[in-house]
Amino acid sequence: MPNAIEPIDLRSDTVTRPSPGMRRAMAEAPVGDDQYGEDPSVNRLQQRIAEILGKEAGLFVPSGTMANQIALKVLTRPGDEVILGEDAHMTWHESGAGAANSGVQFTAIGHGGRFTAADFRAALKPPGHIVLPPTGLLAIENTHNLGGGIVFPQADAVGVCAAAREAGLPSYLDGARLFNAAAASGIGLAELARPFDLVSVALSKGLGCPVGSVLAGDRATIARAVRARRMLGGAMRQSGILAAAGIYALDHNVVRLGKDHANARLIAERLAGLPGIVLDLPTVQSNIVIFRLGEGLPDAATIAMRAKEVGVLVSALGARILRAVTHLDLSGEQCRLAADRLAAIIEQG
Repeated sequence: MPNAIEPIDLRSDTVTRPSPGMRRAMAEAPVGDDQYGEDPSVNRLQQRIAEILGKEAGLFVPSGTMANQIALKVLTRPGDEVILGEDAHMTWHESGAGAANSGVQFTAIGHGGRFTAADFRAALKPPGHIVLPPTGLLAIENTHNLGGGIVFPQADAVGVCAAAREAGLPSYLDGARLFNAAAASGIGLAELARPFDLVSVALSKGLGCPVGSVLAGDRATIARAVRARRMLGGAMRQSGILAAAGIYALDHNVVRLGKDHANARLIAERLAGLPGIVLDLPTVQSNIVIFRLGEGLPDAATIAMRAKEVGVLVSALGARILRAVTHLDLSGEQCRLAADRLAAIIEQG
């Protein structure tokens, strides 16, 4: 019988809980006042992430959404257009913050989060146009959440960022799941980050931390980001307690990300062959599985409700779209069991 107290939670990789080792690291963290730059744990985390990504400096912030909003603040001006992939997190999952905080508008290009330099050049607005909003920023999300966790092709990232530089524009990488992208592609984190002026990575997703993201870029941009963080209410005090979780995760939780990817593939392969299920297996490249319900099947909310009744939690992203995300709190056996239960519900119709 499913455990009603501890369901198999596939809603997101943000639902993980700190391990005993991570909790110990947090409890024992040396701390200071980060607003004075005196928290040694925060400073250590920022330096490590900057070095991992091949950038000059880093900045610890409370969330990935704040990281994205700071990027918009420091890289754009009100009235600018931001060109990005369709269904990007900045467009759909940040409560309209880009417009409210920075006065920007978004133009989505490509398909499934992927696009090319040719797509970018076709969307680029000429400077000084009397009517059109000036393009102010290029942004890429890697991996792309609503694209099913796909890894943005690195050759395209290099080409698109080069096209942005030719146009005199900065580039930003929303790398909330960049550690997953590196694990899935075999490309190093610094290589993935190299084409971009500013990069963010999340600690609270695949790495299993309770809180936090880190921005990395050149020192001048990060200095502006410090002020933007303050403006957005994200400056903290003895936040080394949180940063220590990130340091622990870098030491213990990166090398195991491939297990999450294998578990996602297990779920995807179990569901892909079911009648009425639309699931593009080549897009299952990391820890996210997105599938659609064809005509004749109940809607996503109904499937999610029935799954919850048997101890499996999934997310309904739309009327007929469901998402399952694997993470370090789930074993292969749990994911296999969840896939079987989902399959049984779908086969019942």
